[in-house]
Amino acid sequence: GREAEIDRVIHILSRRKKNNPVLIGEPGVGKTAIVEGLAQKLINNMVPEPLRKKRLVSLDLASMLAGTMHRGAFEKRLKEVIEEVIKTKGQVILFVDEVHTLVGAGSAQGSMDASNILKPYLARGELQLIGATTLKEYRIIEKDAALERRFQQVLVEEPSAEHTIKILQGLKKNYETHHKIQITQEAIESAVKLSSRYISDKFQPDKAIDLIDEAGAGLRLQLSSKEPENLKEVLTQVENLEINVSKETSPETKIKLEQQLDSLNQVKDELTNLWVQTKLENVPVLKPEHVAAVVSTATGIPLSELTQDEKKKLRDLESELEKEVVGQQEAVKIVSQAIRRARAGVKQLNRPIGAFMFLGPTGVGKTQLAKALSTT
Repeated sequence: GREAEIDRVIHILSRRKKNNPVLIGEPGVGKTAIVEGLAQKLINNMVPEPLRKKRLVSLDLASMLAGTMHRGAFEKRLKEVIEEVIKTKGQVILFVDEVHTLVGAGSAQGSMDASNILKPYLARGELQLIGATTLKEYRIIEKDAALERRFQQVLVEEPSAEHTIKILQGLKKNYETHHKIQITQEAIESAVKLSSRYISDKFQPDKAIDLIDEAGAGLRLQLSSKEPENLKEVLTQVENLEINVSKETSPETKIKLEQQLDSLNQVKDELTNLWVQTKLENVPVLKPEHVAAVVSTATGIPLSELTQDEKKKLRDLESELEKEVVGQQEAVKIVSQAIRRARAGVKQLNRPIGAFMFLGPTGVGKTQLAKALSTT
């Protein structure tokens, strides 16, 4: 789902100079996934000739910093890594997630930080590096002009709803295999729609993927933990009979009870095997209502509101508002029309649905209309 961005990264890597792409975007929009997609293309030789036989290696700065208490220890470690990369004669591309951490990394011990160590190698073209960071944290790199000019920016925007659906369709098989469920197209569309509308502190496709993953885990656990009633009954009988056998003092009665217990255990084993077989044959299906239940739990919004048909809700919007605000048909009509236009997609992305100024004397329903709109 990120072919354009992957192609742009490949294009930059193929340059003679300034061939170090840095992926810039909000958390969860898919920066690391783009690098993983590039790695897959490198493995499958689906890249231009200059990039074939190259390897992509992740550089973990946190691990390199661990235990570097003495002056120059981190500098020595990093230079050893760089020398190993240079020995490959351009066959290794380094990937640094959270690339802004290069600035200042290792300088606490009084030696040069990672960015100052890397700059000469990047300038001479002896080292190729892919970075990933957020727009806010990229400003840290921008303060160091010499480092910033070594990179070529690749902006990773939050995908549209249609693009997010395509991304989820590509990931669908992985989550079906992991949770041992079947995910419907309606569940994917519901995850994208509900996450876009009700989850504002994350970005697509991360928040839609989270919903599918959470709903899939919940569905699988819910069905796995539900034992059939007849099996529950037999398990209770076995437990009670085991207690009676342990308490029985008469040898003859104890033998009879043990025989009954053996028979019950056989029935228990048969029912358990049947239950397991049924679970394997009947694959649980993830539906929109399962996704809505996850959103309801996370946001506290009643499930009935989330599962209500959107078209019917928009069609009946005016009549619902008029139940709360009496005698303001014109204001209700204008507000309802604005919301319908927005839901139909006739508005700019990342812009408000509308800006309304309710004017009138005290007590005519200005505040009441705003309250009714917020709960409808």
